[in-house]
Amino acid sequence: MQKTKQPLFDLGQLVATPGALAAIEKTGQNAMEFLSRHLTGDWGELPKEDKDENQLSLEKGFRLLSSYTTLAGTRLWVITEADRQHTTLLLPEEY
Repeated sequence: MQKTKQPLFDLGQLVATPGALAAIEKTGQNAMEFLSRHLTGDWGELPKEDKDENQLSLEKGFRLLSSYTTLAGTRLWVITEADRQHTTLLLPEEY
């Protein structure tokens, strides 16, 4: 039986840049796939230091960053602001 992971924080208002939406649409993937991974602490393709920083950010209430790759090989970031009011899906070059 697969265990459902619980959300670790509030995403707040969801926002996505045009580039991120186009990258996700191009592959037929769903934004929720990336958001749910982010929400449950699967930070994606980040170096260990950044994953450790996210763990600290969870405890201290700082900004959270995840990095994923779409099926087409496009890098996608998910950032939840420190106040947990907004979560943004964007391409790194749109930061």
